[in-house]
Amino acid sequence: MYAGQIVFSQIMRFLPLRQFHKCVTRYRGNHKVQKFTCLDQFLSMAFAQLTYRESLRDIHVCLRAMQPKLYHMGIRGGIAKSTLADANEKRDWRIYADFAQVLIAKARALYANDDFGVELDSAVYALDATTIDLCLSLFPWARSRKTKGAVKLHTLLNLRGSIPQFLCVSDGKMADVNVLDILIPEPGSFYIMDRAYLDFERLYAFHRAQAFFVTRAKRGFDFKRRYSHPVDKTTGLRCDQTIVLTGFYPAKNYPEALRRIRYYDVETNAKLIFLTNSLDLPALTVAQLYKARWRIELFFKWIKQHLRIKAFYGTSENAVKTQIWIAVSVYVLVAIIKKELGLDQSLYTILQVLSITLFEQTPLLSAFSQTDYKTQIGDSDNQLALFDL
Repeated sequence: MYAGQIVFSQIMRFLPLRQFHKCVTRYRGNHKVQKFTCLDQFLSMAFAQLTYRESLRDIHVCLRAMQPKLYHMGIRGGIAKSTLADANEKRDWRIYADFAQVLIAKARALYANDDFGVELDSAVYALDATTIDLCLSLFPWARSRKTKGAVKLHTLLNLRGSIPQFLCVSDGKMADVNVLDILIPEPGSFYIMDRAYLDFERLYAFHRAQAFFVTRAKRGFDFKRRYSHPVDKTTGLRCDQTIVLTGFYPAKNYPEALRRIRYYDVETNAKLIFLTNSLDLPALTVAQLYKARWRIELFFKWIKQHLRIKAFYGTSENAVKTQIWIAVSVYVLVAIIKKELGLDQSLYTILQVLSITLFEQTPLLSAFSQTDYKTQIGDSDNQLALFDL
């Protein structure tokens, strides 16, 4: 009989702990800490994400019930509700933000050759934001409107593997387009955005950085057609034009030529107009790229359903950001495990299996090799599955 490490410990072996400790040292996370370290905090919060704990009391009760196994989980400090609450309030959230970037870089290398439905060798990202509503009386720092509170999760999603490449957590008042000011364009990559990001001055900065963008045009913008290119209308394309902007400020902010592509989507009966600075990409590929942007909508719905980022364990800005970044780290960690172990199951299935096997002493691969792990799930709009392509 297998008498080795419990499943939780085997999962955490995939963490680059040397890099984690560098992040802790960078922000002096363990300064004057004697018992409950930043690693203890991370492991406790990761346990909460993997087992769907709803509150600090929930985490405390479950971990105390498994007290003899805490050492084998890697948690050396004592577990107390107040201790974990204090750590979430005071330990710098940037520790976990930086560590999430370490995991993201590792996951990106693993998923670099994954197909996302469009034949393109370049890196392709989808940019969007989602809002998480909060109670203003409990989260006064997160004012969104006069009587409402919220935080926004601005995300740049790598479409190869649905891995978040960049994240920014802001209050609800920050406009989506402002994230372009802090995003560093990657030369040769494609950025897919909706109309909320149509700002010609900011987009021209992407063009000068030799990055490409695809977005939708707003109604009534002024332009002059230079060339019209032939299109196959049986594919849904209606026109492919090279244009220049003629409005005073748009022409000043974006003096170069653009592509304007009209497309009719038969499935949704929608007439779409795309703008891109890629003058060589086939027009149909541009339309396909924008259609692939829907993956970021699925990503937002998925993490809200299967990660604990809607009910928070603390009310301060630091506690909220800590929980979000650790949730992202757990998501990326499970994606890394899926790829490195060569698992065929969807990410949803992996999380469900892990949630009930964390304290079992069984080899990690064996937990997913059983023939009866699957349950028949009917088609439902409420059940979203990533990595099940």
